[in-house]
Amino acid sequence: MLKTEPILLEELTTAGKRRFGVATLNAPDSLNALSLEMVRSLRPALEKWAQDPDIAGVFLQGAGEKAFCAGGDIRELYASLRETSNPPGEYARSFFAEEYQLDYLIHAYPKPFLCWGHGIVMGGGLGLMAGASHRVVTSKSRIAMPEVTIGLYPDVGGSWILRRMPGRVGLFLGLTAAPLNAADALFCGLGDFHIEAERRQEVLSALAATVWSGEERSDRAELSRLLARYTTSQGPVSKVREHFDLLNRLMAGEDLREIAARIAAMESEDAWLAGARSAFVKGSPTSAALAFELWQRVPHLSLAAVFRLEYLVSLGCCAHSDFIEGVRALLIEKDRKPQWNPPSLLEVTASLVESHFETRFQGPHPLQGLGS
Repeated sequence: MLKTEPILLEELTTAGKRRFGVATLNAPDSLNALSLEMVRSLRPALEKWAQDPDIAGVFLQGAGEKAFCAGGDIRELYASLRETSNPPGEYARSFFAEEYQLDYLIHAYPKPFLCWGHGIVMGGGLGLMAGASHRVVTSKSRIAMPEVTIGLYPDVGGSWILRRMPGRVGLFLGLTAAPLNAADALFCGLGDFHIEAERRQEVLSALAATVWSGEERSDRAELSRLLARYTTSQGPVSKVREHFDLLNRLMAGEDLREIAARIAAMESEDAWLAGARSAFVKGSPTSAALAFELWQRVPHLSLAAVFRLEYLVSLGCCAHSDFIEGVRALLIEKDRKPQWNPPSLLEVTASLVESHFETRFQGPHPLQGLGS
């Protein structure tokens, strides 16, 4: 059987003879889970397009109709951790370093960058989407940072993203893995345009029919005008907006144990709130503590500084037991009965949290070149 290319690359010729780069995450069977191979294929293509004066912008999408990207390829990472006697190991170091470099490239991209966030967008998928200059969501978009359920934390810039949401909504989402729909994404600042999925080809055709100037600011404005023609106000209501005041009350204060007690005591017939409560109660206590610690540390940090900090914590999670146990329970053996260590938030010590921030690599920080 012929090996499938992890990333499909095309160039769309436009009316003014400039081109739009079109990149497709091409692993629909795994919901386009982002592997190291995919990262290593996508990043150089984006770098090449960034330097080409005849490329007007980039369109990033996922293959299939189910997902843009369901997150990083955790199975591959899990296998590498099981094979090393001293985790995190070289694969984990390379995977997270190169994933963060790719995400930062998108955040700092010098041309219009359109991400078509249709279907499932989770974890590493949100890491790709968050930095795009133009983020499209559809009525079938389902966005989440579910890391607390697998012993990780909202990584790939999640700490930076969650802190920039309205009120303390981001903290709630980071602790509970609550999913977001298109309306939620617009309210929380994760999406810019709501367009029906069936209109993707129309949008691509419109990109081709447009004369692009090659000047970044002008072309970004032109792309915004183009996408606005296809937006719709129809679709699901925003659960985050509906429960905004409640979420802020639940997340009030700077004591995680008090916040945890309020979440655990929450009773609601609303399925979205009930699901959020359940995910938190069943999730890794250490993951919750890490999400809260990062929430407190990042408000005044630059994006590059947040990425460098998160890189330490990602390797820290790989070196501790909860991440391996969470992946085993939810994705490998699928018994859905992870044995967290420690098993309760009361037993998560400050020293355990701090140990996740230790340096676990030799030499300079792999992300030192990202910026100030």
